[in-house]
Amino acid sequence: MVDADQTFVIVGGGLAGAKAAETLRGEGFTGRVILICDERDHPYERPPLSKGYLLGKEERDSVFVHEPAWYARNDIELHLGQTVDAIDRSAKTVRFGDDGTLVHYDKLLLATGAEPRRLDIPGTDLAGVHHLRRLAHAERLKGVLAALGRDNGHLVIAGAGWIGLEVAAAAREYGAEVTVVEHGPTPLHAALGPELGQVFAELHREHGVRFHFGRRLTEIVGQDGMVLAARTDDGEEHPAHDVLAAIGAAPRTALGEAAGLTLADRAHGGGIVVDERLRTSDPDIYAAGDVAAFHHTLFDTRLRVEHWANALNGGPAAARSMLGREVTYDRVPYFFTDQYDLGMEYSGWAPPGSYDQVVIRGDAGKRQFIAFWEKDGRVLAGMNVNVWDVTEPIQRLIRSRAQVDTEALADPHVPLDSLVP
Repeated sequence: MVDADQTFVIVGGGLAGAKAAETLRGEGFTGRVILICDERDHPYERPPLSKGYLLGKEERDSVFVHEPAWYARNDIELHLGQTVDAIDRSAKTVRFGDDGTLVHYDKLLLATGAEPRRLDIPGTDLAGVHHLRRLAHAERLKGVLAALGRDNGHLVIAGAGWIGLEVAAAAREYGAEVTVVEHGPTPLHAALGPELGQVFAELHREHGVRFHFGRRLTEIVGQDGMVLAARTDDGEEHPAHDVLAAIGAAPRTALGEAAGLTLADRAHGGGIVVDERLRTSDPDIYAAGDVAAFHHTLFDTRLRVEHWANALNGGPAAARSMLGREVTYDRVPYFFTDQYDLGMEYSGWAPPGSYDQVVIRGDAGKRQFIAFWEKDGRVLAGMNVNVWDVTEPIQRLIRSRAQVDTEALADPHVPLDSLVP
């Protein structure tokens, strides 16, 4: 079958899905490309939602992956505000949720992303309880933060992960009072461990954020539909006009699960299992972005990576794989954050318990340094804080799996390039 007679369907209109569509056309695919997005907005990037756009420093139009006219110009059949509620693998069709329309596919890409985890406590139905995942969420929260800052209002954030901390920084820049409740011992404990989590705790405390570690929210107290306070499991009541639930995200696997695709267990982050070519347990169905759980050959484990770079690179990789190109998806995980005057990039994978020590190059007290997570003298991950143009050598160092002299690694006068074999 020539590709002009084929139909490739992409379910999920985020960055991974949009970049997959772009890559199919860029690689010369001439068949039908159908992109189905359950939001009414055109595909957009998520980092600005908790960074520049939320702060009012970026315009709304800047978040979109392509200008609206790009899709028609490239013959992408874009379905906005549409859902897919079933996959028939034997018939190779997907079914639209609103009217039951069946669409045939030759290859199918699931780029369904993730959704915010919900607080399972009383009071979450109050008007002042928020999540941040979608553009509509960011638009609403932007107005909330501005009002809190204007009125000296209080925001309580459940969770000290990346979203929780970025919103805390934005709220403080607007002038709101901020309390963060986190069940772990430090911010970002699962991502960075206690050593570097403490750096972010100190950063936020300097800017007036109050932390309550080792605690969970048990109730959001309200009256007439409005938030008045948030209670924690130590019995304390915290003043609040609004509450943000930032306790992580869950992969949107329901569609794949109902179709009988193999899923990863929760110990590996859940998600739809894919191989190094991003193929699922069905050879005509692929998955990319937040929902895909792939075996990373470098770290010898199955990973599900929720960050922007994984969607940016995973979508195109899946598209090339759908076209029959040789693909091995083994990108070093990468993410970044901007909080107050701190900018950071992180490469690698080093959860607590996986490393022997953290080596600091530079001055952590001045928040201008590179941190390296080491295991048996090999670098598993590196994080540069207010130090720039070092991501490439850090990633090459990680990929090399070479044993590195610790003193040289910690010495800012030793060029990083010289440590890479």
